[in-house]
Amino acid sequence: MAAPLYAWPWEILGSCKIAIYGFFLAKALYSRYQEESMKDAWSLHIFIVCMLRLLMYQAWTSYSNMLFFTRNRQIVKKGVDFRQIDKEWDWDNFILLQAIVAGLALYIFPTSATLAVWNQTGITTAIALHVAISEPLFYTIHKSFHGDYLFTNYHSLHHSSPVPQPYTAGHATFLEHLFLTVVIGVPIIGSFAVGHGSIILIYGYVLVFDLLRCLGHSNVEIVPHQLFDLVPFLKYIIYTPTYHSLHHAEMETNYCLFMPLFDALGNTLNTKSWDMHKKNSLDSGKNGRVPDFVFLAHVVDLSSAMHAPFVIRSIASHPYYTRIYLQPFLPVSFAMMLLMWAKSKTFLVSSYNLRDRLHQTWTVPRFGFQYFLPFAAEGINKQIEEAILRADRLGVKVISLAALNKNEALNGGGTLFVQKHPNLKVRVVHGNTLTAAVILNEIKDVTEVFLTGATSKLGRAIALYLCKKGVRVLMLTLSTERFRMIQKEAPADCQKNLIHVTKYQAAQNCKTWIVGKWITPREQSFAPSGTQFHQFVVPPVSPSRRDCTYGNLAAMKLPDDAEGLGCCEYTMERGVVHACHAGGMVHSLEGWTHHEVGAIEVDRIDLVWEAALRHGLKPVSTIINY
Repeated sequence: MAAPLYAWPWEILGSCKIAIYGFFLAKALYSRYQEESMKDAWSLHIFIVCMLRLLMYQAWTSYSNMLFFTRNRQIVKKGVDFRQIDKEWDWDNFILLQAIVAGLALYIFPTSATLAVWNQTGITTAIALHVAISEPLFYTIHKSFHGDYLFTNYHSLHHSSPVPQPYTAGHATFLEHLFLTVVIGVPIIGSFAVGHGSIILIYGYVLVFDLLRCLGHSNVEIVPHQLFDLVPFLKYIIYTPTYHSLHHAEMETNYCLFMPLFDALGNTLNTKSWDMHKKNSLDSGKNGRVPDFVFLAHVVDLSSAMHAPFVIRSIASHPYYTRIYLQPFLPVSFAMMLLMWAKSKTFLVSSYNLRDRLHQTWTVPRFGFQYFLPFAAEGINKQIEEAILRADRLGVKVISLAALNKNEALNGGGTLFVQKHPNLKVRVVHGNTLTAAVILNEIKDVTEVFLTGATSKLGRAIALYLCKKGVRVLMLTLSTERFRMIQKEAPADCQKNLIHVTKYQAAQNCKTWIVGKWITPREQSFAPSGTQFHQFVVPPVSPSRRDCTYGNLAAMKLPDDAEGLGCCEYTMERGVVHACHAGGMVHSLEGWTHHEVGAIEVDRIDLVWEAALRHGLKPVSTIINY
């Protein structure tokens, strides 16, 4: 059973708690059109301050997770995993609490006085009260919460987040935030009590308070050490992200709110604070650890672009789907698309560790539809080439190409880059060997399959593999020449298992379809009842038959020891990646030294599959009953 005042009173409301914010807005609007009382004008100020605070924490969190800006400035060099994201889901409870306390205070002590916009004396009074009361009060309370009982029953929740983030600042118990409300309220209430309150004081003090809390929890060192070299006493006036991170690492030190002066006076100052800050500041200009493996992704569309982990962390931690409430922000996504085109640089979007190897996802600043524009091909290939050369310069061992980045018509499945740069040290991998293995291992105990996209890279490998196993493969293609070429690759005694068909009607009695080319609902209608649709087409086929089942795109679940993974790969579930991504990962883990580009080596399919299982990757077979 939880300790008293551990849980939040509105916990039962879940996400519906946001309706409480709406109460303040509704009250202000009612006042504006009905009563025009000063008391209810305060409701509008409370609502606006809450929205600005939410925006402040979101903006700082987005910045903290922009790895393409912050990777060399990070203090705790770990990714924020799903567990931490879930724990901090209700990080904003304290903002709601302080809004309710402010609303109740105004209800109990109503005022009709006209509030000044600016009052210099009030600002000075608030600063004095903050230094004289709020700072030592917070220091004392915070230190008390590190005692055995209070820490075990309350404060340990805050310290359960391994990587400090701006949201971590709000991740604490109800009791702790009651005390914090007092700390933040003293300078404001004190200034009003002596008759020097103002609107600017309320907005300014609260937002600066939040800004400094976000700074301390950001895990990104942005305060230059030269500032303290120039004015040494400043190090006791303002803390840094490094200073606060030391409190999370060595908890019996650095208790202060924002001013290390009180740690110095209380003899709780961590002696490593300034040296570590200087080191982190200096290291910000150096490249950090080189990743062992890079997955080169691309943006699918404007909507999915908002699924990036640095946009909204909580959304990225779940599989992508179109969220109605994000659609108004599509113009922002469009503007970012134009900016990415102008910048023309590959971005680092996520990072995690597996078996002591650093794995990163970079993204080419191109959207899905661009890959189908003939005039865009040269520019896209140039960006992919630059990413490969950059990985080669850094010392990356393997770079794997995502779906459209390895399009056969675009660059021959990566062959273009290997031929152009024969001395590459980085291994270029399309990962399709494992994709083929995943699809083939989903197909059990069949004697006949119908294959669309039959002459593609994956279609060819699947057809050749199955025909060797004695399975009849109905290969749908209009090109007799391409069919003959594939048929000749099969052993002489297996060639009879490859059947050339040109119409969907040829599969009316086949209950196993392998779809490698988009098919319409009408084309799906030719399949008999009970058909299982396997697929490797991008985007996936839309299910239209209620009497059939549909498989998702080939994917594999990462090993359980993957660390720092906190975002989902497009529509995949947590910890699941596309098979081509996993294929590049296996290439890296095995230490293979060949490039995997161009045509799939059919004889390696079983080898790659066994290697994937040996390294702890698990097949994911999701069947959709429409």
